[in-house]
Amino acid sequence: MTSRTDELKTRTKKFALRIIKVSRALPRCPEPRVIGYQLLRSGTSVAANYRAACRGRSRPEFLTKIGIVVEEADETVFWLEMLTEAGLVRGELLGDIISEANQLVASPLPSSL
Repeated sequence: MTSRTDELKTRTKKFALRIIKVSRALPRCPEPRVIGYQLLRSGTSVAANYRAACRGRSRPEFLTKIGIVVEEADETVFWLEMLTEAGLVRGELLGDIISEANQLVASPLPSSL
């Protein structure tokens, strides 16, 4: 395991923990609750699927899992944007985590197994 791989494992896990905190802080009315559930599912999936990718048995399996990581990070961006654009959470409160999610989507992920 490379230091880049270890760094991304830590980074994606911290990201998932931040998503959990955001989800817990959402108002308990229907719309934020539904969006919060989707956010929690996709945001924590980023870390879980990155760990699974690191355990891939072949390069194709690794690349498939990395594709899922990127998809889940992008979905997380979508749900964070929905919270702000629907006026459920002020945008400035989520700016840092949206930026982090966008970086995970655009990040050059490890290319070897």
